[in-house]
Amino acid sequence: MREAEGFREYVTARRGALGRVAYLMSGDRYLAEDLVQTSLTRAWTRWDVVSRTGNVDAYVHRMLVNAFVSATRRWWRGELPAGDGLPDQGQHDPYHGWEDRDTLRAAVRRLPPRQRAVIALRYYLDRTEVDTAAALGCSVGTVKSQNAKAIARLRTYLGGAVDAAAA
Repeated sequence: MREAEGFREYVTARRGALGRVAYLMSGDRYLAEDLVQTSLTRAWTRWDVVSRTGNVDAYVHRMLVNAFVSATRRWWRGELPAGDGLPDQGQHDPYHGWEDRDTLRAAVRRLPPRQRAVIALRYYLDRTEVDTAAALGCSVGTVKSQNAKAIARLRTYLGGAVDAAAA
């Protein structure tokens, strides 16, 4: 099979970032790896269309979110995680050493899948509400309401620590 032009370069450049986003949404390193592999496989089969969209990242992120939401609908995933966290990718983590990181990560994992996806896209990837809505295939109003609900739940789970971190 002939290699799609630009696909290898895209995967090489973006695989790590996609893995981190998938992990943030799923909270499971192995599921995150599966989500990235599924999304990139789907992108490969449609690369001629994906590469012409003008925003390949948005298209692949949409595939990643869809794969995550689909995976969370299954009653049994067939695997149990053996560890936590992605391996070090050789990049500087600006929050390294933040003592509440695990607490926040656990709180985000308690959110419903769509709210987790909104939090990951809005705050981890710093996407606009419009870009997040496009990635999730919903309206901007839905993104706003899901974001508000997620922040409210995080405040409840963390006992006000979210307010202190945001200030």
